[in-house]
Parts: sequence; structure tokens; C-alpha cells
Amino acid sequence: MISDSASDSILIVDFGSQVTQLIARRVREAGVYSEIAPFTQAEAAFARMKPRGVILSGSPAGVPEEGSPRAPQMLFDAGVPILGICYGQQVMSHQLGGRVEAGRDGEWDGEFGRAFITITENCALFEGLWQVGERHQVWMSHGDKVTEFAPGFRIVAVSDGAPFAVIADEERRFYGTQFHPEVVHTPDGGKLIANFVRHVCGCSGDWTMAAYRETKVREIREQVGSGKVICGLSGGVDSSVAAILIHEAIGDQLTCVFVDHGLLRLNERAQVETLFRDHYNIPLVVVDAKRRFIEGLAGETDPEKKRKFIGGEFITVFEEEAARLGGADFLAQGTLYPDVIESVSFTGGPSVTIKSHHNVGGLPERMNMKLVEPLRELFKDEVRELGRELGLDDRFVGRHPFPGPGLAIRIPGEVTQERCDILRKADAIYLEEIRNAGLYDAIWQAFAVLLPVKTVGVMGDYRTYDSVCALRAVTSIDGMTADIYPFDAGFLSQVATRIINEVKGINRVVYDYTSKPPGTIEWE
Repeated sequence: MISDSASDSILIVDFGSQVTQLIARRVREAGVYSEIAPFTQAEAAFARMKPRGVILSGSPAGVPEEGSPRAPQMLFDAGVPILGICYGQQVMSHQLGGRVEAGRDGEWDGEFGRAFITITENCALFEGLWQVGERHQVWMSHGDKVTEFAPGFRIVAVSDGAPFAVIADEERRFYGTQFHPEVVHTPDGGKLIANFVRHVCGCSGDWTMAAYRETKVREIREQVGSGKVICGLSGGVDSSVAAILIHEAIGDQLTCVFVDHGLLRLNERAQVETLFRDHYNIPLVVVDAKRRFIEGLAGETDPEKKRKFIGGEFITVFEEEAARLGGADFLAQGTLYPDVIESVSFTGGPSVTIKSHHNVGGLPERMNMKLVEPLRELFKDEVRELGRELGLDDRFVGRHPFPGPGLAIRIPGEVTQERCDILRKADAIYLEEIRNAGLYDAIWQAFAVLLPVKTVGVMGDYRTYDSVCALRAVTSIDGMTADIYPFDAGFLSQVATRIINEVKGINRVVYDYTSKPPGTIEWE
């Protein structure tokens, strides 16, 4: 457990909402540690965490539907406060003796988007925030509704479409909101969640990155003991922060392995060697594996197969290096919470996976190593905060995210050495122009993509038939959702001109205007 006080935490039970991770963000912003567990694993998570409170998430399912998710009954019997959000409110009402009905065409088709609730009674959730008689903007997204609340509850807020907009059972400290307080479209939602975790649940609100660092160092020492650890470095912030944290815990029991797979950004290898050998003096092995990765990707165009090959080949390289080092007991990775959320089904069973993350899913059985993943519970911005806590320079901590599979997932279609070289140059020019314009820190992630498309162009008096380069830049907090960065036309024109003039093999540049969702940040 992360908190020094094992109970000073909040368990979030996930029923499949697309914004469940935002609940975790709001709880952590209130200075309280939180974890998300699929409803199928909620009972085990509760026993492990011993949380001070539980939040039930929304869901794409409907409570009246046959086979729709349910919360473990033990949560309601545990004597801790519970906050049900949207579906969470409905399933709690249903399981405790209330009634939930599906919307009916022509009678009531649901409530979606901005709405206004009226506060009808005082409630612990509203303390210092909302007063009786006031109206406040919230965000609704529900097709079903509670038509009869469970015994013990009372209505404390209503909306035009939801007569049970907020319900409360103060004696048991059970609360339900039909709206979504976790999204930014509910302006006071973060404060409402903070009221629940701080005032209702009694959490201290002092979870900090310094405390996380101290606790994780202790946990790493306990897990590793006198064993040896190898850490796979990708060149990105995540694996670097993980390595420095582990080195603080176990010193020279750690050896970092940096695999140059030929899919890196320009000068990436030299930057990593300088940081780890010269600045931190951490044992570092650099493996030149460019040929085996490029050859292994030859002819492959399926993005999932590319990701899986790269992940598998990484493991093979680490296995070989562990043998050369005389054996290792653990493999350390920079796995983050969003990686886990995107790769794991909320039901614990078959479902659509958005994309596989190369560092999620365990290790092959043939490897006699266990995983050390000290960042597995953190979001991206929290990793950066931890990096600063560990003394990493802002210029490194603030670097844009770079995926483990590297340029391979920024080259839709077949990956070749030539296409990697072309993309590396275009990407370097793009980032250089962003830095020159003073925009780098305002952007969450920016990169170039080399498309498997050729178009006709003219340079001088000659016809060209070369590749198309797409530029991507987004703003985000944690990478779970993202908006496009609104460059002005003059900047994009300048970048396009430089790329076309300086990079042989590209004769057209386009800009990606897709947010996440519906797109992902990376193209594959």
C-alpha cells in the first residue's frame, strides 16, 4: 500500500466508465491516495487496501439490463462511506432496496450534457460549498434513472430530469450523485469529491510525492532484498524516473540496460548515456540491437503485432543481458497507471483492448525474474513530480512522452531503416521549431508521423513522388484525454517548409486535428 497509514486511501470501483480515471485524479488532487479496481476484483482490493471510503463509478451498462455489473455486497456492509456516481448511484439504490428504471422512448429518453441542480437540503457533501436553494451547473450522462430511493436515503438535490440528483443516507454515510462530479463540466465537482474524501471519510489529505518516494523506497528494499535488478531504459521520463528511484533504494544491486533498437529519436542514445553514467553514476549497459529489431519488423504492418514483437524482443534482450551479468532476480519497468488502465479489461474478462502496452501483462514463464514497477500507480504528471522530488533537471523531467516501441508506432505500415531515418530528421526539425517558438512546455506531446502514403509534388522544375509527414501536438494533464494544440498557420507553414527542404523523402506535410477521444495520442 502506498500511504503510510494503510487505511488513508480511497477505493474506486470501476464499472466501465470512460472517465473512471478522472475520479482517481480528483481524489489525488485532494491529497488522498486512490486506486481503481474492476468491480470483479473490488472485494480483494478492499481487503488489501483497507480504505477509508469507496467510490462507485459510472458505466455504459444499465442497471435494469440483465447481467449488468453489481457491487460486492460486502462493501455496503463494511461500515465505510460510499459515494455512488451516476451508475454507481443507481446500482447502490437498486442493491439497497430502491428502484431504477430504463428511459422509455417518448416518456423520458435520458439526460445528457450540461444541467442544473437545485439544492433542497443540507448535506455533508455540500459543506462549505453549496447552500439550500442554490442552483449549480453539473454534467449529466444517463439513460436510466432512480425512481424510488432505498430505505434510509433522502433527496438533497434535484434537476429537471433527475428528481434524485443527489441522495444521502447520513447515518450510514452513503451518498449518490446522478451527475458526474469528476469531469471539468461540473465546475465544483472536484471540491465535492474533496468534501467526500476529506470530511466524510476523514482522510488527512497529506499524500505527497515525498511520502510516495519514502514509501516506495522502503517497498523496493523489502521486495528486492539482496537480489539483483535490471531496469529497461527506453530513453523516456518514465523508465528514467523508475531507475533513479530504484537506485536510491538498492544502489549497485541495480543495472540499467538501454536497448538501442534503432527506433529512437535523434541523439537519444547519447543523452541517456550522459545522464546515467556521468550525472547519476548508475551502472549502465548499452545494447546495440538495431539490426535485430529492424529485421524482425520487416514486412509487418499490423500495429498490434508490431507492439507485441517489440515487447517480446525487449524481454529477450533483457534475458540475454541478465545472463551475461551473472543472473538477475528482478526486471524493473516504468509502467504507469494509464498503461494499466488501457491494457486491462474492467470486467476482468474478454473485452475490447484499445491497444497493448509493451510493458504491461507480466513476463514470459521462461524468465525467472519478477517485476519491479514502482510507478504503476502513478499518472504521467505525478511521475514528473516524482522526478523533480528525486532531483532530476526540469529540462529532462519536462520532456514530452516517448513510447517504448519508439518510432515503430509513428510509422504506420512497414518499418524500415530508411523510413526511420527520414522520420527521425523530420521529428527533430519539428521539435526544434517548437522550442524556438517557446511552445515546448505548453504542449503535452508533439511528434511527427511518417505515413505509408506517397503523393505527387514539384520541387524546382521536377516532379516528385515522396512520402507524407503528419504533425501531431496535444495538450493534456495525464495522457488519458487530450486536445489538439492550436498552432497558428504561420508556424505550421514554417515547419512544413523546413521539413520538405531539409528531409529527403518527404514532399508533403499535414497537421492532425484529432482529439483523444476519439483518437489516441499516438497513431498506432
